[in-house]
Amino acid sequence: MDYKVMISEDAEKDLDNFVRYLLFEKENEQAARNLLEDFELTKQNLFHVAGSLKDCTNPRLKEEGYKRINFATHRYFMLYRIESDKAIIDNIFHQLQDYENRLS
Repeated sequence: MDYKVMISEDAEKDLDNFVRYLLFEKENEQAARNLLEDFELTKQNLFHVAGSLKDCTNPRLKEEGYKRINFATHRYFMLYRIESDKAIIDNIFHQLQDYENRLS
């Protein structure tokens, strides 16, 4: 089954913050461009595989129905949930972030 992929305002802000960091703090336009391309690729993959990925292992996130998909080539991932035929991306994190406590 294919899913309509929706991006929450929080997830858009997360992505924007990562891109701004790469552009303005690291001054690396190519890295920002590569991250955006990887985001788009991951979003396309989610369209096809959203229902087949495992639930999060964190009990609270699992209870709330969250799943995780890693970016293909960068150390980022998306937390999303499924509602009917929609995969809703709620947050984007770097793998080094303490995302479980941020969501508490």
